[in-house]
Amino acid sequence: MGQYHSDSKVHYDLEKTVAILGYFTPIGWLIAMVLYGDHKSTLASFHLRQSLGLIITAALLLFIPLVGWLLSLGVFVAWFFALNCAIHGHQQPLPILGRFYQEHLDFIS
Repeated sequence: MGQYHSDSKVHYDLEKTVAILGYFTPIGWLIAMVLYGDHKSTLASFHLRQSLGLIITAALLLFIPLVGWLLSLGVFVAWFFALNCAIHGHQQPLPILGRFYQEHLDFIS
């Protein structure tokens, strides 16, 4: 019984690690995807989709002078919110675009 609990805890910690790592730069996202390939979970896939959506949104906004740069501040706030959810192990979609990311980045499953 103790071994099962220990294995479950290690698996959950790995899920959270993958979820959190995905929010740290595109390189962190790629490393998280490699780890995710060996240890698939709903928590990790949820946060990998959210973080990829944020990365794409931020990259697109950087091409729009002034307005896009100002909107990038909103992406930063969303990134902080999503990272906090990953740290606590919650699967709460981001406001406005979170559900869109979950539906359209479904290749991460």
